Amino acid sequence: MSDPGQTDHRGTTNSDDVREFLTSRRSRLTPEQAGLPAYGGNRRVSGLRREEVAMLAGVSVDYYTRLERGNLSGASDSVLEALARALQLDEAETAHLYDLARAADVAPRIRRRRSPQTVRPSLQRVIDAIVGAPAWVRNDRGDVLAANELGRALYLDLMAEKVQPPNASRFTFLNPKSRQFYANWEQAADDMVAILRSAAGRNPYDKDLTDLIGELSTRSEEFRTRWARHDVKYHRTGRKRVHHPIVGDLDLAFEAFELPGEPGLRINVYTADPGTPSEDALKLLASWAATQREAAQRAAEPADHPDIPVND
Repeated sequence: MSDPGQTDHRGTTNSDDVREFLTSRRSRLTPEQAGLPAYGGNRRVSGLRREEVAMLAGVSVDYYTRLERGNLSGASDSVLEALARALQLDEAETAHLYDLARAADVAPRIRRRRSPQTVRPSLQRVIDAIVGAPAWVRNDRGDVLAANELGRALYLDLMAEKVQPPNASRFTFLNPKSRQFYANWEQAADDMVAILRSAAGRNPYDKDLTDLIGELSTRSEEFRTRWARHDVKYHRTGRKRVHHPIVGDLDLAFEAFELPGEPGLRINVYTADPGTPSEDALKLLASWAATQREAAQRAAEPADHPDIPVND
């Protein structure tokens, strides 16, 4: 059994993450929301007390206190399930709680693996075959490892990042252009950090991931503030509203597909609703991208030379 105080590459411990996650979920839940009577007018805590969570979860106050102090080591599935119910965790938060418990029980050397950095040629062909919709492949830490032509055109400034492969979180927090690109930058930033927090829970000893978190924490106050909230989120489907530098505003639906054969990789595909200005803008973007490709191909072709007459 591993030491719950084992430090990861961010300089934090599993115990820190457990304590801060459980405390933050407890503090957001009021007695009224939990179906408990609120006795007295002056509560020293903003949310539930520890003894109230313990009662709701059906465990002793001492045991819950031990859990919230960061020691999930050995916690059974039934205890974790009871905690999730008591704290009214959603699907992503419940999965994160289980990830934190697994990390407490498994030695870092067993958990350590790196984020995938490449894709198979056949996977590139799959996304290239998606016509009329931007598509890309990303890993857990948000590196864009492959994209089709329209995907590269949609995320034009992201793809131009100096650090390769381009990273969505680094672009969001460290590139000023992201604030013009995302129609609701605050929401995009919240989502980006929540996705990273979920990934860190699944694989806390991924050095590539924890190095990225350390870099962003050092360079961005906006990131640090959000990271401290311990919010987690799945990124499976939704809307993406952006202001593109070439074609203007786009309101797109996105679907994310996990790849069972490539753990840690997923494909994101974006589509426009039929008959909308966004559909017209996406078609215009596809035309622009094709024009850029053709121009690049012409530039790469060898210059034609006039025939040189041969002397008899």
